[in-house]
Amino acid sequence: MAKPRISVGVDVGSECIKVAVVDEQGLLQGSAVVARRGYFQDRVAEAFPVALEDAKVDVENVIGICATGFAENCVPMATLFKGEAACHAMGAFHHHGNSMCVADIGGREPKVILVNKKGHPTSIQTLRRCATGIGTFLIFAARHLDVHPSHMQELASRTDESCDVGSYCSLFSGQEILEKLREGVSRETLALGCINSIADRVIEIGWPGDRIYVTGGVAEYFPGVLSAISSKTDHQVSAIPQPILAGAVGAALWVFKDKNIPLCKQGENE
Repeated sequence: MAKPRISVGVDVGSECIKVAVVDEQGLLQGSAVVARRGYFQDRVAEAFPVALEDAKVDVENVIGICATGFAENCVPMATLFKGEAACHAMGAFHHHGNSMCVADIGGREPKVILVNKKGHPTSIQTLRRCATGIGTFLIFAARHLDVHPSHMQELASRTDESCDVGSYCSLFSGQEILEKLREGVSRETLALGCINSIADRVIEIGWPGDRIYVTGGVAEYFPGVLSAISSKTDHQVSAIPQPILAGAVGAALWVFKDKNIPLCKQGENE
């Protein structure tokens, strides 16, 4: 009996290392997400075997490894490299199968990606350079507000009062948080202010159409940002399943494309 063919995608982000194991049906078989600390190579070496163990497959079954992300060069076993936009586009497209607008909101700068009917990016828009570090800023904010990132929306929902965290430089925004805490601004007010601030930054990019699919760690850990974007615009904003893994899943799918192995798409077309 032939052994199943498996591909692996490794998305080395500025905040997390994500590894996805995908089979030739295009199904996610295993994954790992490891917070970045110290050297990127060490975290890749930590996450890779965890994902294989989660998938219950041996490395001998792996037909290729695609690396993407901020530190893609820190994946020594990679057989293929792909840009972040291409991987997030493919990861989102695999769930829906149509041309679409994808907002990748991760640790660094957000990107709005137009994706064609083949899952390839045709246009990429980003923010001005001083607005980078969105996910990093939110993690910083959560730590100083003494709340887990996934609970920031819960904290923010306890108030209707939002303070202005207006700087478009994430470094200066972080300083604003510390200053407002020193002034006695409530944690709830600050949490809502941070969420609204990030939503405003993403909205500034602009996008065509009225439906946006979101990928990246912010969609995974800070869902309040998506709600804020939706409430501030007339757009439908929804995260794809397991949005933090989108880049890694897309990278794994590119391995099969690189080897001309056809795949079945997950989910129903929308």
